[in-house]
Amino acid sequence: MLFRRTVLASFAALVLAPIAASAAELPDLGGKSVVVVTENAYPPLQFVDPKSGKAIGWEYDAMNEIAKRLNFKIEYQNTSWDAMIQAVSDGQYNIGMTGITIKDDRKQKVDFSDPYMRSQQFMLVRGDEKRFTDAKSFGEFKDGLIGAQPGTSPFYTAVYEILDGNEQNPRIKLFETFGATVQALKTGDVDLVLTDSVAAKGYVDSSNGALKVVGDPLGTEDFGFIFPKGSDLVAPVNAAIAALKADGTFDALNKKWFLDYKMGE
Repeated sequence: MLFRRTVLASFAALVLAPIAASAAELPDLGGKSVVVVTENAYPPLQFVDPKSGKAIGWEYDAMNEIAKRLNFKIEYQNTSWDAMIQAVSDGQYNIGMTGITIKDDRKQKVDFSDPYMRSQQFMLVRGDEKRFTDAKSFGEFKDGLIGAQPGTSPFYTAVYEILDGNEQNPRIKLFETFGATVQALKTGDVDLVLTDSVAAKGYVDSSNGALKVVGDPLGTEDFGFIFPKGSDLVAPVNAAIAALKADGTFDALNKKWFLDYKMGE
């Protein structure tokens, strides 16, 4: 229960209170087609339901509601995380979504929406892990390996907050997808995966005790959707985000995906 409360606290509040916006005030995009790209590897934000084979999650529900209120049609496509920001920057896709942390260096390539969620990073480990209990003891555990995707917030947190600041540190094993890091953790190829509370809860809940979270939160991150620089979709999407915050839609999605939904059930 403590972990659940921590998860809720991590995304319940944003830096700025939402600006009230009614559906009547939102722009009408006239049914235009918008290509939205994601990774489908980040439960419960977006993932493939193991039972139905359909792509579902918090971000899908949110984006579908945004499209409904702004009157645009979505075409969903998939790509890997390491290709996503550059592909959106190049204009291959109109919007990217996969729990993307708003960072100044990324703003040089893409435009971000206003934050739609705040999250914190946690240490995901195997359920029987007893060799370390927090970031300090992991740093002192010289044989411990961390699985991470290059260029992600967990990668930099591992380098600069847990290890020695060396981005080439051999204690970090690199993987192309977040799902691959978790699989490596399960099989014992790595000992730790850093991820935000959102994905951590999804994997812990579906692991039947094989995974757990240890230690304190290691940082706070705001998530935003990404767009090609200068996109005329940013302002309408921001208006829709404000409306969905103000009318309780995001609160309802939080309850649906972080409290009520059980992975694998």
